[in-house]
Amino acid sequence: MRLEKAHCPVTAVFGRLEAGGEVHAVFCLTSRGRLGLTPLSVEQADALAAHLTVLGHSPANVIADHDTATAFAGSWQRHTGAAPALFWRTHLYRLGTLTPPQPHPEGRGRLTGGPDRGHVVRWCREFCVEVGEQPSIDLIDAGSWDDSRFGDRHFTFWETPDGTPVSMAAATPVIGGMVRIDPVYTPAHLRGRGYAGAVTVEASRAALAAGATDVVLFTDPDNPTTNALYQRIGYVHVADFAGYKFS
Repeated sequence: MRLEKAHCPVTAVFGRLEAGGEVHAVFCLTSRGRLGLTPLSVEQADALAAHLTVLGHSPANVIADHDTATAFAGSWQRHTGAAPALFWRTHLYRLGTLTPPQPHPEGRGRLTGGPDRGHVVRWCREFCVEVGEQPSIDLIDAGSWDDSRFGDRHFTFWETPDGTPVSMAAATPVIGGMVRIDPVYTPAHLRGRGYAGAVTVEASRAALAAGATDVVLFTDPDNPTTNALYQRIGYVHVADFAGYKFS
């Protein structure tokens, strides 16, 4: 495993696993201690844990596909005694054949513009309150919208025939052909009417039109409603991910 320092104002650590002149895996350890891993075998995860220990690096947490994260967490505990605690679980879906929901709710989707900013910010804050995303709430409340993770996203509204927004979906910019749909939000009193599925289809269609070759989204494994919804409109389960923090 080879380590490299990142060339950025806040130093991170990058590493790659090479064999036969080819790169088989990579990792990134951020300045805040988050370790991100591509898939590793149990043996490779253990070797990485041992290597980081020798070099004096101490990740605060690890996020990876479920098997890799679990293997590394166990190895890290054996090498350092730091107990892992699961703090995050998610399903990853990739868009297959986009399929509009049936029955289709009345109304239409439209990309938001400047006059919609206040509405978008308010709904993003409500979403963050529901999922407990305090750092984003703090940035929004401080007026630092552009510095939040939502600042560069493209938002789509689903509107009723009279032009009232009833649901929202956002898409990241196209990077390497990929777009992530996040967040998808419908106010609680408007749920169960098909708006979330309809607006996700519209946001996904806009991502494809912008040149995306892969459109992905993450879901809460404990929410069967959203997992079933995204599969109905054409998203296919790819993998499960997990995050562990260390004492």
